[in-house]
Amino acid sequence: MKNTFSILFYIRTSKKKTDGTTPIYVRVTVNGKRSDFSAKRSIDTSKWNKSKARSRGTNENSRALNTYLDTLQQKLYDSHQHLLNKGKVVSAKAITNHYLGISEEKKTILEVFKIHNDNITALIGKGYAKSTITKYNTTYKHLKSFIKHKYKSDDLHLIQVSLSTITDFDHYLKTVKGVGVNCTNKYLTHLNKVINLAVDSDWLDKNPCLNHKMKNETVVKDYLSELEIQLLIDKDITNNRLSQVRDVFIFCCLTGLAFIDVKNLTPGDVKMGVDRKQWIYTKRQKTGTKTNIPLFPHALTLIEIYKNHPEAVNRGTLLPVLSNQKMNSYLKEVAVICNINKHLTMHLARHTFATYLLTKNIPIESVSKLLGHKSLKTTQIYAKVIDSKVADDIGSIIDDAPTLSLRKVS
Repeated sequence: MKNTFSILFYIRTSKKKTDGTTPIYVRVTVNGKRSDFSAKRSIDTSKWNKSKARSRGTNENSRALNTYLDTLQQKLYDSHQHLLNKGKVVSAKAITNHYLGISEEKKTILEVFKIHNDNITALIGKGYAKSTITKYNTTYKHLKSFIKHKYKSDDLHLIQVSLSTITDFDHYLKTVKGVGVNCTNKYLTHLNKVINLAVDSDWLDKNPCLNHKMKNETVVKDYLSELEIQLLIDKDITNNRLSQVRDVFIFCCLTGLAFIDVKNLTPGDVKMGVDRKQWIYTKRQKTGTKTNIPLFPHALTLIEIYKNHPEAVNRGTLLPVLSNQKMNSYLKEVAVICNINKHLTMHLARHTFATYLLTKNIPIESVSKLLGHKSLKTTQIYAKVIDSKVADDIGSIIDDAPTLSLRKVS
């Protein structure tokens, strides 16, 4: 496709100088994308011929200014031709930079990704959680391995990143890496944000991700029933470490707290609520949303049990919580001991809390607030779980119900 290229001189009346003259600007346009810069000349507004984009009249000052603008225009044409001859990307910014003598640094996708991740790392605790940078670092590693696999290269220049690159990365994640649809979409969303950084920084003209369509799969979130929760509570676990992990998991089932939020809880987060009972007052690390949660009796019992636990006391936390990886690993053993045929994870506890409240007819708006969700749409996922359960429960009744043969009605 042939590039469209134009040069326009215009006066910027909003920046009139103290001497009454108006500065002249240059606009370079390539394929609809603009780059504006000062021509370093100014003129009396009444002497500017807008249609010719030059100074009116034939006096010495007008001729000198017009000659200067003609020369500037020719140099921009030369810059345009230079980029074409060198086989470089021809953009409005590239032409402007060449004319101004600015070296256009060739950024690579992994280089920009690293800049993005460094920016996020610097903001941990100031609106971003550690888990966020961990996810972006994982995407970075996947992208790096994809570039090696597909292009036999260590990196790609931004100008090499096209829609087909995004599509191939999508396919690579699902086939070579065996990543699920929804998780793949999260990685692609991360990449989209990084490429947006490149566009905003004028390192790239447009984002090829914009034309890549993504569609999430509907996932039914698993949860524990009341019976299974009671099994966990009643089970006598003799191993202290497993018993501790079970108790923290139960605490999350009764509060809906995410792993990082329960790990960071301190005794000071437990306060008297509006009903003069004990509540947790905290803020979700993931979203920064304030969350106030009334405490079930068994949750209060667990707080009492662990209030003097050495691990919790040393860390100044409410409960002795291990790393997420260790917690999930030990929960596999807990599930076996308690004869629960489900994949127990810390996040399953959060699902269990939400589902339990909805089955008890707690309004979805209240459940959303307790979970610290920013959007009700997020909470509605759990409502779908309840609908699915109702469909399954009533389905067996419908199948076994007596039937009536069709007959004619006279």
